[in-house]
Amino acid sequence: MSTVETQELTALRAAVSALGQRHGRGYVREELWAEAAKLGYLGVNLPEEHGGGGGGMQELSIVLEELGAAGCPLLMMIVSPAICGTVIARFGTEAQKEQWLPGLADGSLTMAFGITEPDAGSNSHRITTTACRTDDGWVLNGRKVFVSGVDIADATLIVGRTEDARSGKLKPCLFIVPRDAEGFQRSQIDMELTAQEKQFELVIDDVRLPGDALVGGGASHAEVPLGLAAREVPPEGEDAGLLQLFAGLNPERIMTAAFAIGMGRYALAKAVEYARTRQVWKDPIGAHQAIAHPLAQAHIELELARLMMQKAAALYDAGDDIGAGEAANMAKYAAGEACVRAVDQAVHTLGGNGLTREYGLAQLVTASRVARIAPVSREMILNYVSHQSLGLPKSY
Repeated sequence: MSTVETQELTALRAAVSALGQRHGRGYVREELWAEAAKLGYLGVNLPEEHGGGGGGMQELSIVLEELGAAGCPLLMMIVSPAICGTVIARFGTEAQKEQWLPGLADGSLTMAFGITEPDAGSNSHRITTTACRTDDGWVLNGRKVFVSGVDIADATLIVGRTEDARSGKLKPCLFIVPRDAEGFQRSQIDMELTAQEKQFELVIDDVRLPGDALVGGGASHAEVPLGLAAREVPPEGEDAGLLQLFAGLNPERIMTAAFAIGMGRYALAKAVEYARTRQVWKDPIGAHQAIAHPLAQAHIELELARLMMQKAAALYDAGDDIGAGEAANMAKYAAGEACVRAVDQAVHTLGGNGLTREYGLAQLVTASRVARIAPVSREMILNYVSHQSLGLPKSY
């Protein structure tokens, strides 16, 4: 790993792996979350001045990958420190940073993220959750679905739309909505998915928020001077909504890749151990190419996906949002595909044992599909690559 990771990153990987092995497949989420926070792993990507580790997506993706490889992934890492923490660190007001970042870093606060809507799907332009300005703040109305961990989150970062007074067009904005806000209702979605974090539908019914609930503060209508990157002179308030949204989506894709790679590695390790020791005829079944070659192929695909994830994380941490966008989408696609194939092959390697609770692989058959579907489908990533990378015309 020394050729693609520094000694510090390699040491972090080893330390997190040891933590994961201590907790293992039977982990208690709250206990692992607390210990990971105490060791500084949850906030490793957040600014030092606000209690974080001062690192970036490279460090945070290692944490999630290694925990997943040990069989104890923390799904809310994708949401709370990666998406919400990044958005607030880059675009929040000083008051918002002081209120949320230390808690997100030390694990005492958790934040969920709500963007998906029942009738919008992958088309974020169809988001109908609206925010209307009042004399003393905002009123939000709308619905969200497949929001992870709302029940354990102190607040949810909601993607809504405000009306541009100049053009009348709706544009995205992000709001911090406290869990106990009046009119903020949640109902659990019945999922055939084994996960400690639950999925929820949200009904946002005349939720009144103060003016400082808008990430970045009030409206400014500032423009970014031509030739300057968003990181150098970011617009504020309502005008920053689109930049804030994409600032969170790239880390989301990188961390989803880490989640998938960790899961694939866990399944592959179980299969390799079984193939090395399981003996039906003269030799262990791993000596047969029909078993060995598919496992070797799964290993290769996971390693290739990790390289793309590392590239995406390095580009993002270097401030190259455009380059990171392409790489993050590719990493998420590659990792999702590699994870599904690794899990499938692991189950096939164990045969009937692959479907027993003892080995813990059967539940991954469903879980591995998550990385293909969320936070964006593989087909939408292929659309992105076809017109952004290859310059082909859009079909939508």
